[in-house]
Amino acid sequence: MASDKNYLNFVLEQLSDLDGVTYRAMMGEYIIYYQGKVIGGIYDNRFLLKQTKSSKKLLSDAPLELPYDGAKEMLLADIENKELMNELIPEMAEELPTQKKS
Repeated sequence: MASDKNYLNFVLEQLSDLDGVTYRAMMGEYIIYYQGKVIGGIYDNRFLLKQTKSSKKLLSDAPLELPYDGAKEMLLADIENKELMNELIPEMAEELPTQKKS
């Protein structure tokens, strides 16, 4: 099932206090970037984040879910907790590699 644009807009609104949040549509889903780094994505209307030291610590109770068959497990984020997302995402970005330009 593809994610819908309304859910994408909700996620982007929740992350609107952060400078540098962008997205890219990919096969009916959305990859979410923060300052050029992939932090996670929207899959089947679920906001999933990559596992990093910060995300595992701050989302210690979050379930692990597969974005799609064959992918690595990701953390199901509580996107409604805007304050937590504003704290977590910049910390995660420090731990993630910069994307290579193609």
